[in-house]
Amino acid sequence: MVSNIKKRELEAQQQTPNQSTKSTIRGSTMEGWDPSTKSTLTQIPLLSTKAGPRDGAAWTQRLKEEYRSLIAYTSMNKSKDNDWFRIAANADGTRWTGKCWYVHNLLKYEFDLQFDIPVTYPSTAPEIELPQLDGKTQKMYRGGKICLTVHFKPLWAKNCPRFGIAHALCLGLAPWLAAEVPILVDSGMVKHKDDTASASES
Repeated sequence: MVSNIKKRELEAQQQTPNQSTKSTIRGSTMEGWDPSTKSTLTQIPLLSTKAGPRDGAAWTQRLKEEYRSLIAYTSMNKSKDNDWFRIAANADGTRWTGKCWYVHNLLKYEFDLQFDIPVTYPSTAPEIELPQLDGKTQKMYRGGKICLTVHFKPLWAKNCPRFGIAHALCLGLAPWLAAEVPILVDSGMVKHKDDTASASES
C-alpha cells in the first residue's frame, strides 16, 4: 500500500481486533455482483466503529480500521496477481488520492483516483472520482464521479458501519472499471499511453 498506510499497519493490526466477515455481511444474496466480487468481499475485514470526520478520537479509531481493511484487501489482491490500485490519505483522513488501473487486451490503462469522505460517513459512502474520464461515458456524473449499480446503496446501508473504503472499491470501482474500460478503449474514447506518445511524436 502507499506510505501512510504502511506506517500505520502495525498500529492498526495491534489495536483493532480481528472480526469475521462472511457471517456478518447483511444482504448476503448480493444481487448484481459476479461470484468473484462476492468471494472477494467476504474476505475483506469488516469495520466496527461508526464515526465520521467530525467525531474526534472515534474517527481516529475508524481510520485505524480502514487502514487494516485496506491493507488486507491489497495483500489479497497481490496474492492473486490482481493488484489494481494505490491510494493515500491526507493527514486527517478526509481526502484520498491515488491511481487505479485496468488491463485490457494485455495493455494497462491507468487513471487518477480521488474521493472525499462525506461528513455523514459511514452512513453515506464516498463518491469515487476518476477525473480523467469525466465526460467520456454515460456511466459517470459531472466531475468524474462513477455511477454505481442500483444495488450498491442498499447493500451499503444494510452493512453500515461494517463496510469501509476497501469495500467501496471492491463493490464500486472494480466492477465499474471491468465494465467500462473495455468499452471506452474499443470506442476510442480512451487511448493507451504508448499510443498517445506515438501520436504526439509523429
